[in-house]
Amino acid sequence: MSRVHLVLLWHMHQPQYRDPTTRRYILPWTRLHALKDYWGMVRVLEPFPEVHVTFNIVPSLAMQIQEYASGKFEDPWFDVAFKPASELSDADKHQILQRAFQVNHERLMSRWPRFVELFQWSQKMGTEHATSQFNAHDWRDLQLLSQLAWMDEEYLAFDPVVSALARRGSDFSEQDKGNLRAKQAELLREVLPEYHRAAKRGQIEISTTPFYHPILPLLCDSQIARVANPHSPSLRPPFRFPEDAREQLVRSREYHKNLFGQVPQGLWPSEGSVSDETLAIAAELGFRWFATDEGVLGRSRNIGFWRDGDGIPENAGELYSPWKFRIGGREIYGFFRDHYLSDLIGFVYSRMGAAEGAEDFHRRLRMIGERAGVGKPVTVSVILDGENAWEYYEGNGREFLRQFYGRIAHDPQIRALTASEAIAEAGDVRTLEGIFPASWINANFDIWIGHSQDIRAWELLRGAREAYGKVRAGESSGRKGNRAKPDLERAYEALLAAEGSDWCWWYGPENSSSNDDEFDQLYRKHLTEAYLALALDVPPNVGEPIKRVSLGAPVSPPTDWLRVEVDGRASSYFEWLGAGYYSTSRRGGAMHGQMNFIGEIYFGFDEEHLFVRIDPLREGFAQLRDCEFRLVFEAGATIKLTIRLHDGTLVSFSADQDGKGWIPADEHFSVAVGKIMEVSVARKAFALADCRKIRFGASLWRDELALDVVPREGTIEFPLGEDSFAWPIAPAENRSS
Repeated sequence: MSRVHLVLLWHMHQPQYRDPTTRRYILPWTRLHALKDYWGMVRVLEPFPEVHVTFNIVPSLAMQIQEYASGKFEDPWFDVAFKPASELSDADKHQILQRAFQVNHERLMSRWPRFVELFQWSQKMGTEHATSQFNAHDWRDLQLLSQLAWMDEEYLAFDPVVSALARRGSDFSEQDKGNLRAKQAELLREVLPEYHRAAKRGQIEISTTPFYHPILPLLCDSQIARVANPHSPSLRPPFRFPEDAREQLVRSREYHKNLFGQVPQGLWPSEGSVSDETLAIAAELGFRWFATDEGVLGRSRNIGFWRDGDGIPENAGELYSPWKFRIGGREIYGFFRDHYLSDLIGFVYSRMGAAEGAEDFHRRLRMIGERAGVGKPVTVSVILDGENAWEYYEGNGREFLRQFYGRIAHDPQIRALTASEAIAEAGDVRTLEGIFPASWINANFDIWIGHSQDIRAWELLRGAREAYGKVRAGESSGRKGNRAKPDLERAYEALLAAEGSDWCWWYGPENSSSNDDEFDQLYRKHLTEAYLALALDVPPNVGEPIKRVSLGAPVSPPTDWLRVEVDGRASSYFEWLGAGYYSTSRRGGAMHGQMNFIGEIYFGFDEEHLFVRIDPLREGFAQLRDCEFRLVFEAGATIKLTIRLHDGTLVSFSADQDGKGWIPADEHFSVAVGKIMEVSVARKAFALADCRKIRFGASLWRDELALDVVPREGTIEFPLGEDSFAWPIAPAENRSS
C-alpha cells in the first residue's frame, strides 16, 4: 500500500458573543466550550507525540478566551449560576430554568440522576410553578450541575475537587459552588497556554481564519453567490468592500502573531469559502496554504467524487493530494477535505463504541492507501469542527480520540502530519490557475445569502457600511458640520464584527436554535453600535427583528362596544368586557438583553375612539427604566405612537403619521400607564375612506433596539364594520383632502 499522509484539522470557532455596548456576554458558549472542549482537545494529544495535528483558532474566539482567562468579564449566566441560592430573584430563576438544560441530555445530563430529576420536575411543573416550588437545595443542585456538565473529562476524572463533586452528584453547598467556580477559572487560564506548549514541541500547527469569521468572497462581491447558484436571490446594489476582506485577514494575521509568537502559515477561510479574489489577497499577505471542501475542488475541476460501497471516491488521485494555485502572480497551496471521512467523525462514530469507531476509521485510511495510491504517498484531509461533535460521544469523545491516535501512532504506513509538513512531504503537485467560488457547504453560499432574511441582513449591513464610508470621507476632508465627533475606529470594529458569518447562519430556514432571538438581536446590536459611534441616528429598521417566528396565537375579535376610561388600571370588570384579545402565550423574564414583557393585548371601539390595552407579564412596568413603547396602526394612514417611560412612569408620548412628521398628540391620543397601559386613538387621526381593517403591532425599545415585538410575525388584524363592533366602513367617495 502507499503511505497515507493524514492531515487532520480541528476548527475551533465561536462568534463574538459580547454585547458591544454593555460589554456583557449575551451567550455563554465560548466559556462553556473552552471548559469542555478546547483545552482537552489539545491535551489529549500529549501521550502520542508521533501524531501531528493542525488546529485552526478563530481570532474572535481566542480574544474571548483571553478575556475569560483574565477573570475580567461580565457573563450573566456565569454570575447567576454561582449566585447564592438564597439571593436568586425570580428573573434569575427563570434564567436558570431556560439555560441550565441547554446541554446534551443523553450524554451529559444523564450522568447525574439528580440533574435528570430536576429537568423532569421543571417540565412537569412548568417554569412559573417551578420558580415558586423549587427550594434552595434544588436551586443549588441545579446551579452546580449545570456548570459541572461542561467541565473537561480529565478534570471530571482526576481533579480532586471536580471529581469529588461529580461522584457525589447532589446535595451541594454554597462552598461547593465556590470551589467549582475557582476550578472553572483555573481551567480557563490553561486553554491558550496548552496550545502554546503543543506548538512549541512541534506537535501541532495553529492556523487562523479572517478575524471575525466573515465569508470573504461575499465581502469582496456579494454577486459572486450567483456564480455558484444562479437562482440565488440578488442583493441590489451588491455589497462590495474587498478592503474589508483584506482588513479581516490583516487583523487575524497580526493578532495570531502577537498571541502565538509567529505568523500563521495556514488559513481556514470561514466556512471554507474561497474565490480567486480572496485567495489572491491571502497569498499577497503571505499565507502559504488554505483548506476547503472536496465539493469546491469538484466544481473547479468539473469532476465528481462519488463513493463505492467501501467509501473510496472516484477520481481519488485528484482528491488525495494538495494542489498549488497560481492566482494574481502568486502561489498558495490548497487542501480539500474528504467530506465522507470527516462526516463519519462528525455524525456516525458517536453511535459506536470508542474502539469500534476508531478501528473503522483506521481501516478506511489503510484502504485508501491500498486502493488510491499511485506509487507515492496520498494526502488525506479530514477537517471538521473541533467542539460540536463531542457532546454526542460517550465521555465527550476522549476515549475515541485516544483509540484513534493510538492506532495511527503505531501504524508505520500512516503519518499524521500538520498541513505545512504535508506540503513539504508532497513533493511536486499539480497547479491550477483558478478556483470555483464556493463554501464547504453544498459548494455554494446559499446558507448566508440564499433567503430573504439573509438579504435583509445584508441590506442593513450595507447601509451601515455605506454610512461609515460617507462619514469617513467627511472626516478626511474636514467636513464635520455640527455633529458630535464620530469614533471611526469604534464604528469600523462594530462593522467588522457584523460581517461575521454566524449571524446569517441562523437566518433563513436551514438552521435554528433556542437562541435565534439572541443571535438576531446581537447582530443588530453591532450595527447599532456602528451608527452610534458615527454619531448618526440609528435607522428604525435596524431595531426590528429579522428572524420572525410566528407564535401561532389567534386573535379574538371584539364582541361589544367599549366604554373605557384611560387611567392605567382596569377600573371595573365590565370596562374591557367585550374587547378583542391577543395573547402572546409566553412566560416573563429578561435574559441577556432579550425581554419577553408584553403579555396580553386587548382592543375595541366606541363611536369615536380605538382603545388598546397592554398587560405586562409578571414583573410589571416598574422594571422598565429608560424604555419606549412603539405602537403602529395601519388604516388608510400609518400612525406610529411613541410612549416614553422611566422607572415604569409615563414621561411623554408623541405620534407620527406616514413618516411625514409629528401630529398633535394631545388632540388625537390619550395614554395612561399604571398596572396596565391604556391607549385611545381618535377616529379622526386615520384616513379611513374605503378602509376595511386595521392592522396593529406593539414593540418595546431601549437604546434603539427592540426588546420585545408583538406579534413576532406580521400584525394583529381586526375588521372594521358595525358587525365587528368597530367603526363603519367609510365609502371611497367620502374621502376628503
